[in-house]
Amino acid sequence: MGNLIGNQSFLDRIGIPSHLIWGYVGVLIFMMGDGMELAWISPYLVDQGLTVQQAAFLTTAYGVAIAIAAWFSGVLVEAIGPRKTMMLGVASYVIGHVLFVGLALPSLNYSLMIPTYAVRGFGYPLFAYAFLVWITYRTPVNQLGKAVGWFWFVFTGGLSVLGAFYSSWSIQAFGHIPTLWSAVVWVLIGAFLAIVVNRDQFDGVEKEEGNSSKFKELINGLTILKREPKVGIAGIVRVINQSSQYAFPLFLPIYLGDKGISTTLWLNIWGTIFLSNIIFNLIFGFLGDKLGWRNTVAWFGAFGCGVFTLMLFYTPQFFEGNVVLVAIVGMLWGACIAGFVPLSALTPSLVGDGDKGAAMSILNLGAGLCVFVGPGLVALFYNLVGTAGLMWILAGLYFIAFLLTMLLKLPDEVAKKQGAELAESAATKI
Repeated sequence: MGNLIGNQSFLDRIGIPSHLIWGYVGVLIFMMGDGMELAWISPYLVDQGLTVQQAAFLTTAYGVAIAIAAWFSGVLVEAIGPRKTMMLGVASYVIGHVLFVGLALPSLNYSLMIPTYAVRGFGYPLFAYAFLVWITYRTPVNQLGKAVGWFWFVFTGGLSVLGAFYSSWSIQAFGHIPTLWSAVVWVLIGAFLAIVVNRDQFDGVEKEEGNSSKFKELINGLTILKREPKVGIAGIVRVINQSSQYAFPLFLPIYLGDKGISTTLWLNIWGTIFLSNIIFNLIFGFLGDKLGWRNTVAWFGAFGCGVFTLMLFYTPQFFEGNVVLVAIVGMLWGACIAGFVPLSALTPSLVGDGDKGAAMSILNLGAGLCVFVGPGLVALFYNLVGTAGLMWILAGLYFIAFLLTMLLKLPDEVAKKQGAELAESAATKI
């Protein structure tokens, strides 16, 4: 990795590995195409005749595919390389999308909509998360926090910002179905930039060839939990990271509506939250490299989210109808969600080079499982404990994540501590 730094360009100085720049641009454009319908597909389908339950189950099937593909992404990179893994993601997306929009959607064939939309869901984790693993292998350690911060910036910027803005314009100009078809164009442009125009050579880890070796890599994605328990802890922290993000939309607008903040205002607040989030994805990438990855995740991410989750509940209690204050608290919560960004640098650094892909697979699986855990907590506890109880449960999970993160010490930290203890023990004996 010594040759990676060389003469640093402007991109390297701001934290983007210059040899991977077209990969970053490709992910931004790919995610714009992939995520453009997420904010409106469910209400659109209900307007077309599906029930709310059917639309919700469709989204759940999509989420299952995302979680599975997220786990496979890292181990596939080590088994077949990032380019082939990303191409699998593109193929899954295009096949699923064409069948979903071309066959299932026009006739509202629900039995066909479920599998085609699920196949489509394999697309972005295999594409985007494989590139994230690529980043962790091909970036110097002192730049890794910033590099993953930029990854989450382009990932979220494409998925939640550009995709939403583009679809809001395109639906008005062309309609829903043409907008969905245009997604394929953006996805293919992003894929071309990240896979073809991006000329970086991925060496990975020297491995024996053959199908048996590739099978071992897949198994390694599970056995690493036994060999490296800290990776499992990091995976749990990753699940907690965004659980509230998927839980809040199910019940928080109802609570805020009772406190004088309408659904329309809530949507504006939600959009502002993620504007804050993508900005702080970069900031915490830089801070993580300066203050330490573990400290940043623990204090800014876990502890901060716990505090501001509670404040999102209590601020409307004391300042009913105050949109500005709720928006400020929401933006601070969104910023702290970004405080978990250095976890993508910390986790692969807990293990040796041969296990980085497997470690990232567990982390990516955690990213996929967020989709279930947040709504699952609402389904289990909302009727039992109400909004107040649920907010305390979510905050409590963040405080647990704080304690768990403190256990994620890097191998050199452990070695230094053991060395200091041995030296102290020897001095005592003398």
